[in-house]
Amino acid sequence: MKEKVLKVRRLGRFDYDKGLSLQKELETKVIDERKKDYLLLLEHPHTFTLGRRAKNGDGVLATAEVLKKLGAQVFSINRGGKVTYHGIGQIVGYPIISLSPDRKDVHRYVRDLEEVLIRTMADFGIEAFRIKDLTGVHTKDGKIAAIGVHIKRWVTTHGFALNVNTDLSYYNWIIACEGEPVTSMEEILGDEISLKEVEDKLIKNFADVFEVKNVEEEKTRELETAEV
Repeated sequence: MKEKVLKVRRLGRFDYDKGLSLQKELETKVIDERKKDYLLLLEHPHTFTLGRRAKNGDGVLATAEVLKKLGAQVFSINRGGKVTYHGIGQIVGYPIISLSPDRKDVHRYVRDLEEVLIRTMADFGIEAFRIKDLTGVHTKDGKIAAIGVHIKRWVTTHGFALNVNTDLSYYNWIIACEGEPVTSMEEILGDEISLKEVEDKLIKNFADVFEVKNVEEEKTRELETAEV
């Protein structure tokens, strides 16, 4: 039996609403076919997202006027968790993969995503770890990656957000997750990091952790990206 293929798309700067539409399109495709999985890697313009545990916009401290000045949009979505931030200098990963038949365990899936990120941080000399009863990846300086997922018929959407060269001041306008401090690779290492180099490591570690043998990177020049 032929091994399933993981299709990787590096989308660059990509509007959040277009990202939602693309995830939905690929989710339907994976559910119907179960032949290919997808990993989207991208940056969003400044965006605050409200997960299922966020009630009535709780966690966003900015008024509509402040949001306009920040150039930030707010979206309520169906992933788990509360409020988080996406923005420039951050790598967002959206795995749209089938966990059926042999990985049908939500907790294992989240732990596996954490493992991908922990290994990637180690590749750059950053010691990262889990904290019991919290989701995401942490360092001694603060949380460096958030995770929020949605699973339909054992096909995943949403995923992780890794702070690489992120402007952390945007976190001042939300109560992120459980309110713990946040950090970035740039802040820890003291220098700006190549997003491409981080993406390279993320792809390799994702393939290793999820035991993917066939990884194909799709050319995405023809895909529409956001103009910012």
